[in-house]
Amino acid sequence: MPKTYKNLYPQICAFDNLYQAHRQARRGGKRKKSQVAEFEHNLGENLLRLQEELETQTYRPGPYYNFIVIERKERKISAAPYRDRVVHHALINVIEPLFEARLIHDTYANRVGKGTHRALDRAQHFARRYPYVLKCDVREFFPSVDHAILRRLLARHVACPSTLWLIDRILESGAGILADRYTPVYFPGDDLFAVNRPRGLPIGNLTSQHWANLYLHPLDLFIKQELHCGKRRGGYLRYSDDFVLFAADKPTLHRWRGEIIAFLQSFRLTIHEHQAQVFPVKNGVDFLGWRLFPHHRRLRRDNVRHAVRRLRRQQAAYRRGELTTEDLSASVRAWLAHAAHGNTYQLRRRIMRQFVF
Repeated sequence: MPKTYKNLYPQICAFDNLYQAHRQARRGGKRKKSQVAEFEHNLGENLLRLQEELETQTYRPGPYYNFIVIERKERKISAAPYRDRVVHHALINVIEPLFEARLIHDTYANRVGKGTHRALDRAQHFARRYPYVLKCDVREFFPSVDHAILRRLLARHVACPSTLWLIDRILESGAGILADRYTPVYFPGDDLFAVNRPRGLPIGNLTSQHWANLYLHPLDLFIKQELHCGKRRGGYLRYSDDFVLFAADKPTLHRWRGEIIAFLQSFRLTIHEHQAQVFPVKNGVDFLGWRLFPHHRRLRRDNVRHAVRRLRRQQAAYRRGELTTEDLSASVRAWLAHAAHGNTYQLRRRIMRQFVF
């Protein structure tokens, strides 16, 4: 039986934790935003009021601000009010360490010491060891996350009623926010009301990012422990809802594919089956914006086009005086550092020659 933790809520409500959560929520240039400035204007009073609402369980999340971001695909981002983001950080500060210790080594999203580049290195390591790969991604993952299932997974380790009360408030605040992004799916045993089950995690919430890892943790265990993908029988890693399996032969991967599809039904999830194909790694693996080969990697063409468009927008904003030299330099250096993780030297030189700031 998993270990449960019963007395977490006082840690969440502690003033020091709320103050630390505020400092975390304002990172990344967010101090300039009006909501942050307004909250900081009476910081002590606002934190004390938030602490009182949490302790008396009168806290209620506010409405989200929704907007569309188009990168490789269109995504609906939901931004919570600033005070709610402080609460999200305060909650995650306390409960996330409980789950972090239980996650498998080879899941890489939203974890300290992991990230995109570590995931790419690990995938390339497996590509050198095994000749075949199966790449999968969950269909409409964040809109599909079932609240009742997620709540059960959380309650397996959190036995603190007050902490579960706060989790319920956050889950309720995001229910249905991605309903327009969800295609109804009926699973075995469903009745006509199954489509009305509370579901969806707002893309943009700190809690959503971490709870997504927890929601797919049973899949990680199934692949590692039941399918025995690992320990010289194959390789597996996951980044959010994208995951890849490597093996020495095609039949093994085809069998694993079918068992994964069946397993995910119990979590009310499906994969893009037409895209989940088995193929030789020598053909290249599309993963996290890169095309991986056993001994080299390249940025995907659509990612290069997106980077060029962004640089053009930044160039125009800089000329209009809307972007500072420091912000522009930081953005360009960040992309160059990201691109340097592959065989992109000539690509970087060619792109940089196009722009004069």
